Amino acid sequence: MALGKLRAGLAAGIALTAAPLLADDLREALVLAYNTNPTLQAARAAQRAVDESVPIARSSGLPSVSGTATYSEYLKSSSSNPLSPDRNLDAQANLSMPIYAGGGIRNSVRGAETRVQAGQADLRGVESGVFSQVVAAYMDVILNEAVVGLNRQNVGRLEVNLQATRDRFEIGDLTRTDVAQSESRLALARGQTRSAEASLTASRERYIQVVGKAPENLASPPALTGLPGSADEAVDYALDHNPDLLAAQDRARAAGFDTAAAGAGRLPRVSVFAGADYSDYLGSNKFPGTVQSTSSATAGVRASIPIFQGGLPAAQRRQAQAREGAAMEQEIGTERAVIASVRSAYAQWQAAGELITSSQAAVDAAELSLEGVRAENTVGNRTILDILNAENELLNAQVQLVTARRNAYVAGFNLLAAMGKAEARDLGLDGGALYDPQTNYDRVKGAIFDWSSDPAPTARATRTVDTKAQDGSVKDK
Repeated sequence: MALGKLRAGLAAGIALTAAPLLADDLREALVLAYNTNPTLQAARAAQRAVDESVPIARSSGLPSVSGTATYSEYLKSSSSNPLSPDRNLDAQANLSMPIYAGGGIRNSVRGAETRVQAGQADLRGVESGVFSQVVAAYMDVILNEAVVGLNRQNVGRLEVNLQATRDRFEIGDLTRTDVAQSESRLALARGQTRSAEASLTASRERYIQVVGKAPENLASPPALTGLPGSADEAVDYALDHNPDLLAAQDRARAAGFDTAAAGAGRLPRVSVFAGADYSDYLGSNKFPGTVQSTSSATAGVRASIPIFQGGLPAAQRRQAQAREGAAMEQEIGTERAVIASVRSAYAQWQAAGELITSSQAAVDAAELSLEGVRAENTVGNRTILDILNAENELLNAQVQLVTARRNAYVAGFNLLAAMGKAEARDLGLDGGALYDPQTNYDRVKGAIFDWSSDPAPTARATRTVDTKAQDGSVKDK
């Protein structure tokens, strides 16, 4: 299954290099990162911890049952009554259930449920961010491989040019200056090639860090389709779907529930209770006619009415209100950031697409110019320096073109991410069932058994210690 219809994308998704056979593709890289990236796995585990806040909050409104048992040996002393019992076993059982808590429990549960929604939106944002890193790392490897190839081609041209210059110098057609100029340009080109190889090594290591395996013959990425027609269209969609903004909105609503829960500290609390008590002297009571065991049971309603708490509930409510205000301001700040990032990504994508067109024209012109300069040099109208300059201009134009293609693709995907359209559910990834955080929440939200437990946690991300150290080598196409 191909990466498929992203339902948004990049019209100018031009391949940087030809797709080799038996190559890794972008879809495979995204699937691997989705299943093994430690950042994403940690975010999922953190969300599972957030899920538990709901049963924790709900437990305050459920019955509480406790029992105690006490065994006592009465040690004798000089003043002890010889008829006193020697030992006693006492057992108690108590049940208590809140009936009214001023709305504190109810609002605490609502706040916890809303924070679960915020956490799920945060998880979507982490997923989108990891995918953006994968796309950038993937495209960086392709870009740097292309740059290394272009620099090696340039070195090859300069080596041929140097040999031709030396031959013409031997027959007196050129001067020593022409040879020195050729040697200088060749040395610089070799240095640039080495620098490009170092950049390629770094990009491959970054790919391993994000994806979890070494890149192998990366295929050209699929063209993205359906990006918004305008920045305003992109912003409108992002305001309804960007996961960071949705999470900020949920956190602001949760803070409102926290404020309501804090106010409950000033209101009465009502609970029902029941208890049973059993006491047994275990046959050690020596008083004539005295029973050896007793039992009793009680039940009732308990009301607690706060009268004065030293200003504690008022301070707690003011504190919660201040935090609610902070959450509201943070929501606006996140909204501003989303708008800015969407508009910026849209502008970068547009600029990169236009740069592809101009860079392609520059490459075509530079190739034609180099052919003309070489032809004119044969009849004495151009110098060796003119040829060297033309070759350098061609290299610069070619590097600019492949860089523009990389930047256009990454900017397009970043725009998708900013809009909230770069998650696994949008990308049509296969490789197994998608992770659904709602599944774990549904599993634990109603759990009330004190002794239930999950298996001991184990790391799900893959390690990269066994991967081979990368280099800047490029296979000949």
